[in-house]
Amino acid sequence: MSFDPVPTPPDKGASALSAVLVEVRGTDAELASAEARRTRALARAGRLALNASAGVRASGRAAELALREVASEIAAAECVSDRSVQAQIGRAMTLADDFPVTLDAWEAGALTRTHVRVIVDAGTPLPPERRGEFDVLAVATADGLSPGRLKARLAALAESLQPTTLTERHHRGRETRCVRVVPGEDGMSDLIATLPTVLAVGIYDRLVQQSAAIIDMRRDVGRGDASTGEPAGSRESGDERGGTSGAATTAAPDTQIPDIRTLDTRTGDTRTADQVRADILADLLLTAAPDADPTRSDDGPGTLGTIRARVQVVVPALTMLRPGTENSDPADLVGHGPIDAGTARALAEATPVPWDRVITHPVTGEVLRTDTYQRTTAIDRHLRARDRHCRWPGCVAPAVRCEVDHTHDWALGGPTDVTNLAHLCQRHHTQKQFTRWTVRQLPTGVLEWTSPTGRVYIDEPLPYSPAVRFLPDDPTPPPPPATDPPPPTEPPDPAGHEREPAPL
Repeated sequence: MSFDPVPTPPDKGASALSAVLVEVRGTDAELASAEARRTRALARAGRLALNASAGVRASGRAAELALREVASEIAAAECVSDRSVQAQIGRAMTLADDFPVTLDAWEAGALTRTHVRVIVDAGTPLPPERRGEFDVLAVATADGLSPGRLKARLAALAESLQPTTLTERHHRGRETRCVRVVPGEDGMSDLIATLPTVLAVGIYDRLVQQSAAIIDMRRDVGRGDASTGEPAGSRESGDERGGTSGAATTAAPDTQIPDIRTLDTRTGDTRTADQVRADILADLLLTAAPDADPTRSDDGPGTLGTIRARVQVVVPALTMLRPGTENSDPADLVGHGPIDAGTARALAEATPVPWDRVITHPVTGEVLRTDTYQRTTAIDRHLRARDRHCRWPGCVAPAVRCEVDHTHDWALGGPTDVTNLAHLCQRHHTQKQFTRWTVRQLPTGVLEWTSPTGRVYIDEPLPYSPAVRFLPDDPTPPPPPATDPPPPTEPPDPAGHEREPAPL
């Protein structure tokens, strides 16, 4: 028996698609190779920073500041965040030092960036002595797998190479618990809590139960109770209304669930379950605060504990420096008279209230000006309105989360004035103090940063939109300018002869 061969179908664009596929794959390989080379360069930059810090002193702080300095140089040249560059340097050093086989495969185009990230994330928790074996096995496992499937395979592989049990690692992992805010869009942010899984799941389950109880009661308020003619929500929360309501009664006695009877049944509460859970979480965290009082039998400060005494003390600088001469110019408790130098010194050392520096005339004693290391409320308002964010080039940390820094050190004579103050986040404040970056403040709040290599970067306050725009009173265009009259012509000669031209 014989069969006729199946005819080859027409091309239908397969050749063109194949050409596109070849181009895409080739471009992917080129991008992977370029990214791998950049990673190697960043790793070299990190090693330069570590080598530089090793010559100064062997401390983690010196290494951190040296790494910040290098990252800032790269970030300023690329107009990106130095935090991002420093994180990239850290990942590059980890990849180059602990996962060299993965880096080679990435540079050869055998792996994508996502595959590399999955391998590094799965292998980083391993001890350094086990990462080499994991590196080789992970690259072999990644062949033909998507990043999602590779992640599941590598989790099992990493677990098999761990020298300790999961229980032991969990006890160490508890040390990383924290809460952080990740800014989002449209005025929203993510509040992220890193907790043991049991606690995180338990918190979420409790929110689910409470939100279910609220939504269930809301539904009853909307339709009313057919048998009694009254809203079902007017009953006590312990009514037998099914499993959801029963679960809500297991909440702690100090937890207050919003009273459903206050819901406006005319307009209706249209929040979704997710929105209700978010509102419950915010209410519990923001309003469930103890209001203790020292006159109460339980613990904690209260309304009486918030009262603080206020006094005004004037302490001459020479009296503080030379207590033996205090009789000639004693410290003064304003409104009550002199006090001894020991008491004045104790107040100066213990009080958290800022001291004002009073500059007086050396002969007459007249007050010339006052100054303080601390800012006034008016100065803070001005700086927040002017800066709005950290004034390091490219940093977007909001001003309310930053520190106000004296551009010229106050201890070296820099005034506490808007012309010498600017917002810096904690990271860049430290970098200004302990690295070779320098800054000076120009008029109108412009900061001029100079990098260790001598490059200058200007950071200007973000201007506001103008509130007033001037327009002409008459929108009609002005008339065109008048043209000059033509020059006069001389009358003809009566004899008919042509006149000689007038001499110039």
